[in-house]
Amino acid sequence: MSAPAVSGNSPLPSPLPSPLPWLLLLLSVTTGLVDAISVLGLGKVFTANMTGNVVFLGFAAAGTPGFRVLPAVAALLSFLGGALVAGRIGRRFAGRPMRHWLLAAALFETSLFWIAAVVATGFDIDAQAPASGLYAIIALTGFAMGFRNATVRQLKVPDLTTTVLTLTLTGLAADSSFAGGGNTNARRRMASVAAIFLGAAVGAVMVMQSGLALPLAVVGALVLAGTALCALHPVSAEPAAAG
Repeated sequence: MSAPAVSGNSPLPSPLPSPLPWLLLLLSVTTGLVDAISVLGLGKVFTANMTGNVVFLGFAAAGTPGFRVLPAVAALLSFLGGALVAGRIGRRFAGRPMRHWLLAAALFETSLFWIAAVVATGFDIDAQAPASGLYAIIALTGFAMGFRNATVRQLKVPDLTTTVLTLTLTGLAADSSFAGGGNTNARRRMASVAAIFLGAAVGAVMVMQSGLALPLAVVGALVLAGTALCALHPVSAEPAAAG
């Protein structure tokens, strides 16, 4: 039996917009929170932004006061470990509904942030003690952010890396009408910058007023809640194209 004809006056329904950009903007907010937690609470180390972390490592290697080698190395190694694991998991989910992959990634990431929140309840920011707590929080959050970055990279959503803004800001300026461009993805790029700014500002307030446990718990909750809402969208039933 042939398929019913479509009337020339009745346009085909447009595909549903993907919820991924909204999810990635929310994850960008959590990146700002994690940067506030690590830089303000863990003694000048990044666990989300590895460019800044390599710079800090260079400062520490040169003997600059206030910068230490071991925290930066711990952050780099844990980040790489998280990215490696996410790469393998993403390939295993290729061809399966995207919501399965997203929810598995969110559950894993959230569990790491919540374990870090428990560890942080006994951590003294001023004294940076105990040392075991410091390195545990660095390792847990670094692994989570490496896992996140590898997952987002495989999703291939333009201008929403959720972590770094150098290329985003470059594109915003280079593609602007002032540069003779067409303002490509300008709103998305500006939203990405605003999301990380908002997360950093809110995270700084939370760290200064309540320590590390609360913002770490909030990061995990936002990741899980945002991903769960995204997974309810019909588009999330489409096959994941990881790899």
